[in-house]
Amino acid sequence: MPYIIGTFIFTIMSGVLCGAIWFTPPAKVLGETARVIYFHVPVAWISALAFSMSLWQSVQYLRTNNPEHDIRAEVSARLGLWFCVLATITGAVFAKAAWNMYWNWDPREVSITILLLVYMAYFGLRSAVSDPETRMRLAAVYDILASFAMPFLFFVVPRIYSSLHPDTVINSRGSNKILDHRMLLVFFAALIGFTLTYFWIYVLSIRVERLVRAREESDE
Repeated sequence: MPYIIGTFIFTIMSGVLCGAIWFTPPAKVLGETARVIYFHVPVAWISALAFSMSLWQSVQYLRTNNPEHDIRAEVSARLGLWFCVLATITGAVFAKAAWNMYWNWDPREVSITILLLVYMAYFGLRSAVSDPETRMRLAAVYDILASFAMPFLFFVVPRIYSSLHPDTVINSRGSNKILDHRMLLVFFAALIGFTLTYFWIYVLSIRVERLVRAREESDE
């Protein structure tokens, strides 16, 4: 079954890649540079989704004291961190093409970097505490506190300050700004493909983490 799901996701992502390169036209405003949208926006969305999932699992752990929820919280936070790194890298690629600089201290670049540091500290906390129960409880509490920073850094800070970051899909009036119907088709297919990719890796990573923890417990 995992192989069938993996093949299905691979097919979708291959279609997204081909569509982003050959099927879609250059954007009206950003030209060829806009092709990074099909990857940058979905990975940023997945990082927010993964951090939200980690928050939910941390709340469930504090409520039930079930280590399974800690496993799921850790796995989702790790995936969120990796997707956040991808969002930062793809954003830097866009910045280089659009502004001739990989980094210019734009509010969105700064806020996503702070978010990376916040969740890197989450894993630093986990590695610093040796007692399993204490580690899981402290990690859950920190995860919940970090979740308050996530929407603020993702959505609020970039809108408080002036930003060069383009409003890529929907403008303030709710109308399409730079994407035609072909671009929207590939864009939403990318959102679906990356979301499925996240859940697929999430399920597989949980299985691996269970085995790792079971082995650690047997070695003690």
